[in-house]
Amino acid sequence: MEHDKRLMGRVARGDEVAFTELVGRYGGRLLGVARRLLGSRADAEDAVQRALLKCYLGAGTYQAEWAVSTWLYRILTNVCVDELRRRTSRMGQLEPPARPDAPGQYLDLHRALVRVPTEARVLLALRYVDGLSYGELARIRGISINTVKSQLARGKSLLRAALTKGGAS
Repeated sequence: MEHDKRLMGRVARGDEVAFTELVGRYGGRLLGVARRLLGSRADAEDAVQRALLKCYLGAGTYQAEWAVSTWLYRILTNVCVDELRRRTSRMGQLEPPARPDAPGQYLDLHRALVRVPTEARVLLALRYVDGLSYGELARIRGISINTVKSQLARGKSLLRAALTKGGAS
């Protein structure tokens, strides 16, 4: 973790080699998170690009009391939430990602996830897919641990209800 913090200090001074190392270290994890949140590889790649650009340009604002991973997740999830909100306003409702080879259960899960509010959906993905703690989620999203817990409980409840009804038809 100290190495990451020193790396961020170098990035803040404009060290492109340090930034390349940071991207190599976290790029794959960020892409995985973005893909789970946005549903498509192309959208996820775009989101990661935007998040990494924000990281590079804002490296001077990084606060060393944060884990670098937490700071990067926060930037990325904000980018993804903005994209999800844009989609919602454009379409009126999110559509599940197109995956013609996907089994019915995958589509049912994504249809059910559409019924979960965006913030809860983000927290569900970060908690149950990426295994982040309540404390990490609170830091990443800028909310209290109690809010994390209540949004996760609400998200799970809504997801369970939608899946019980057959995937939110």
